[in-house]
Amino acid sequence: MLASLSIRDIVLIDRLDLVFRPGLSALTGETGAGKSILLGALGLACGERADRAMVRAGAEQGSAIAVFELPETHSAFALLEESGISFEPGEPVILRRAITADGRSRAHVNDQPASVGLLRSLGDVLVEIHGQHDGRGLLDPKSHKRLLDEFAGNGERLAAAARGWERVSAARRHLETLRTDRARAAEEEVFLRHAVEELDALHPRPGEEETLAGERRFLQQAESALSDLQLASEAFSGADAVASRLNHALKGLERVRASLGAEAAADSAQAHAVSALDRASGALERALIEFDEAETALTDAASAFEVESGALERAEERLFALRALARKHQVEVDKLPALRSEFADRLEAVADGEGREREAESALKAAEADYARAASALSEARKTQGEKLAAAVMAELAPLKLEKARFRVVVTSDETRAGPSGWDSVAFEVSTNPGAPFGPLDRIASGGELSRFALALKVCLAGSDSGIVMVFDEVDQGVGGAVADAVGHRLARLAEGGQALVVTHSPQVAARAGHHWKIAKAEEGETMRTRVVPLDGRERREEIARMLSGAEVTEAARAAADELMAI
Repeated sequence: MLASLSIRDIVLIDRLDLVFRPGLSALTGETGAGKSILLGALGLACGERADRAMVRAGAEQGSAIAVFELPETHSAFALLEESGISFEPGEPVILRRAITADGRSRAHVNDQPASVGLLRSLGDVLVEIHGQHDGRGLLDPKSHKRLLDEFAGNGERLAAAARGWERVSAARRHLETLRTDRARAAEEEVFLRHAVEELDALHPRPGEEETLAGERRFLQQAESALSDLQLASEAFSGADAVASRLNHALKGLERVRASLGAEAAADSAQAHAVSALDRASGALERALIEFDEAETALTDAASAFEVESGALERAEERLFALRALARKHQVEVDKLPALRSEFADRLEAVADGEGREREAESALKAAEADYARAASALSEARKTQGEKLAAAVMAELAPLKLEKARFRVVVTSDETRAGPSGWDSVAFEVSTNPGAPFGPLDRIASGGELSRFALALKVCLAGSDSGIVMVFDEVDQGVGGAVADAVGHRLARLAEGGQALVVTHSPQVAARAGHHWKIAKAEEGETMRTRVVPLDGRERREEIARMLSGAEVTEAARAAADELMAI
């Protein structure tokens, strides 16, 4: 609901702060007092066109701030989230608009800079103004289908149509992709066939480039390594080899030890020599064992580096062939196996494309048939419920002095304009006089008739716009007595559990309101100012009596006011 409206320096209002409450609120006052200024300020805050003429004479800028208190599920919060406006769940939504004397305009939402377009979008879901010049809400043909669906309870039918449309769209995209791929593959068939044969002939394997590069490095180093190993092996062979010398030394030691005899170890004078000979013999024996192992290892190493003749050339030839083919297709070598699979699939698409397309066409036809059933069911519900809505509105017109008018809901089905919400267009049309053609609400009805048509529609559509503030401007224009009372009764009924504001000259309408403000214009020095005064009790009685009798308030008018307020 609209919680408050603050206005600064707009036309004749220098400063005004209004606090609103749920239910029906009436704004009354003499013609020209400034009731339209309030609606203009509310429209300004809700994104309507700004005009520098709105700025009060002598002021640098004017502003309007509208504060709305909304349930956490209200669609306004989704708009804030989409637009990047930060907010806390459940906090008020504050729309602020300022316009300078030179015509520049600034917009803020919750004290954060925003576009006027966002204000307008928020205004569309927060406020619905019904008057002669209003182009939103019920007068916007784009809203008629949504309003009819809400009246008809078409939620599940809409969901079924949306699901069906998504399946149709997906099936169409799949078929189009198959056709595109097949046409492209057919044009490339010669290239693809040659490329697959070339890849098959080379038969690249994943990771092969790294393996071949390593093998190539090894083979390039093998010849030099083998030469060094052979030199090392030669040091172990021949009469002058280290092993031969060690053997010769060991035999010499053994002869010396033998010459000393076994009893030398017991002789203290010879014991040290014997011990030294034994250590030397042991060291030589160990050295010979290590040399034997080293010789065997060198032989094994030399064998490892003995490569087949031409191995390096073959490794390089394959590596270079793989890299050349990768450059040709502008991919990495490791991607060649995957590329072969891709080319093969595209070739298969040429061979099997016709069969795949037939399957996709069948799937599309099945999806279209499902969608058609859902869209047809939605259309039937709209037409049936459209007739019920028209009958309900017609029943409301006579008490509102529109007994000669006719109202209808036109549901036009066009399968070529199918979409997620079906293939219908919906329009609310009226004929205000017998024999007159039907036409759009805003083109056929006059200002007062327009507001009453809107009132009749809103009464019948009650509940379809949860949380929206309804504003009726001059809904009682040109009517009085029982008709004005009918208008007031319907406004009060419409505001039950919600909020509605009515600008009225009718005492019957004002008396039905739960809250009442009087708008008056007064001279202050050399300027005029508009003031808004909340009325209650006796003051309200006087205002309704004034509306009944005119400039001079009589006791009879006061009595009549009491009678109206007691209803």
